[in-house]
Amino acid sequence: MFLRRESLKQYIRLYPVTSAIIVIHLLVMAAMEWYGSSTENVTLLRFGAMFDLPGIEPEPWRLVTSIFIHIGFEHLLFNSFALYVFAAPLERMIGSWRYALYYLACGVIGNLASAWLHTDPYIGAGASGAIYGVYAAYLYMSVFRKDLIDYQTKQTVRTIVIVGFISSIIIPRVDLYAHAGGFIGGLAVSALMMLFVRRRRAREHREN
Repeated sequence: MFLRRESLKQYIRLYPVTSAIIVIHLLVMAAMEWYGSSTENVTLLRFGAMFDLPGIEPEPWRLVTSIFIHIGFEHLLFNSFALYVFAAPLERMIGSWRYALYYLACGVIGNLASAWLHTDPYIGAGASGAIYGVYAAYLYMSVFRKDLIDYQTKQTVRTIVIVGFISSIIIPRVDLYAHAGGFIGGLAVSALMMLFVRRRRAREHREN
């Protein structure tokens, strides 16, 4: 499932939302570097990063904009690669518009969790909360929809999640709260989506 053999043209056609997100990442990074630096706090705040700073209340729209901002090129490349490889199949499985809403919901939930759990001043940005939500969707399906996930994919996802959370704890300046929030939010949203699908199918069955 996670082997990407598509050409660039095929990838864009098959995964339009994931492709658009990666392009937005690159454009935002280019604009930030043109303006100043993606590692400077002033630039991060100007472009829409989340924050908790004394005497300043963050605007609600930052819950969304911060999902598309990255702090440095390493951060950008790591998250964009994760999207390119791991998020694309989910877009095909649930459909582009559902995937777009799911991705944004997980990112926002991750940012809310980060803002709620941080006790010290911080500036936060990145797609990691949304990406951990993608991992959560696969994990949820591996338990409740085993027909959709093969054994190798299930083992790969579990390894990624375990290693990811261990790294989030060990590596400094990684937002564990956003990762955990996006992951838990992903499980919750996946359950709601599955419930909606089951109810719709039951209604259609009764009507027929």
